[in-house]
Amino acid sequence: MTTKTIRPLVRVLRDRDAGLYLCGVVVSGFGTSALWLASGVWVKDLTGSDGLAALCVLALWLPALAGPLLGTLADRVRRKPLLIGGNLLLATLLLTLVGVDTPGDLWLLYAVLFVYGAVGVVHDAAGSALVATAVDPALLGDFNGLRMTATESMKLLAPLAGAGLCAAYGGASVALLDAATFVLATALYAAVRVREDEPAPPTGRPRRRAAEGVRHLWAHPVLRPLVLAGGTAMLCAGLNGAMVYAVVDALGHSPAYTGVLYAVQGTGSVAVGLLSGSALRHLGARRFAAWGIALLAVAVALRAVPSDPVALVCGAAIGMGLPAVLIAALTSVQHETPGALLGRVTATAHTLVYAPNVVGLAAGAALVELVSHRLVLVALGAALLVTAAALCQRPARAERTASRSSSDANPA
Repeated sequence: MTTKTIRPLVRVLRDRDAGLYLCGVVVSGFGTSALWLASGVWVKDLTGSDGLAALCVLALWLPALAGPLLGTLADRVRRKPLLIGGNLLLATLLLTLVGVDTPGDLWLLYAVLFVYGAVGVVHDAAGSALVATAVDPALLGDFNGLRMTATESMKLLAPLAGAGLCAAYGGASVALLDAATFVLATALYAAVRVREDEPAPPTGRPRRRAAEGVRHLWAHPVLRPLVLAGGTAMLCAGLNGAMVYAVVDALGHSPAYTGVLYAVQGTGSVAVGLLSGSALRHLGARRFAAWGIALLAVAVALRAVPSDPVALVCGAAIGMGLPAVLIAALTSVQHETPGALLGRVTATAHTLVYAPNVVGLAAGAALVELVSHRLVLVALGAALLVTAAALCQRPARAERTASRSSSDANPA
């Protein structure tokens, strides 16, 4: 990393409010990642059912489909109190899981996970809007990259800690750990000093207010192609993820080897998070996203080659390529959206980008039983290359609009 790359990261970390918010993300992210894996293990231990264990992930993801509507909450009240209230609500709900110790109690776990997912949608929307207020616009790309690095770092450590804690002391112990992380994150968010004006009184029905965010995103010449490219990349990533056990089997390893591949992928994500701010400034959002998707395309296609070194390199490349389009899209949403709409537009963007991943995982789980995984991987690589090429060929007018943002200094 060069001095030009490091200097903005240091500026972000030295900023008191940005640093506090990042610490809150790290702390709560650790608890969330731990619970994400432990909840499935918890259900599996109680019931022996893979299907019931998989419902935990569905319960967490399902509220994302209502992102545009849930995002209106982040525009109706001040964002900092909303973050604090959401964290305390989840900490309280997680405490109720202490009594879950029989299959008949699992309805409570699923209900809490569903609320957890819904609050998470609102939390992400409010956090994005708060960051756009508290952080220098010229450093938003660096901040979002650091946030990605922090989140991925937690994914490398927290699931193992959660699984170990669940195995030793039961699922309730992980719920208590997650509750404690939310309490600590609340204290960190409370210490953030940011001036927020009281939002204007809402007009119209919630559905109409949600539609305003959708219309803004869809009509915007910069945001629409980036968000659609992000959704396409996540759809392909879901399909690719469903092939991982077939890839490992072709390599001649046990299923546990998937942990090695995911660890390598996480390392790639950590690296690109540190470089993203500089890349956004030099390439612009569209080109940074396009290069990331192109790297993802090549890496996914090459996973069809049954070679350990190739698989490890591809894992790192996937970890670097996929976050690039996510960081580019979500940073552009912060730059290109008025503050009064930012919660709704962020939540809508998150739904359009992340929901296809669940669809891809479900479709891939069925497809891998019917078609050779090598054929699927090559086809995904081709589809991603087409997506990258389309993103590069967007009209010059859209790029001129993008260049007005501080992170897109060098348009294509």
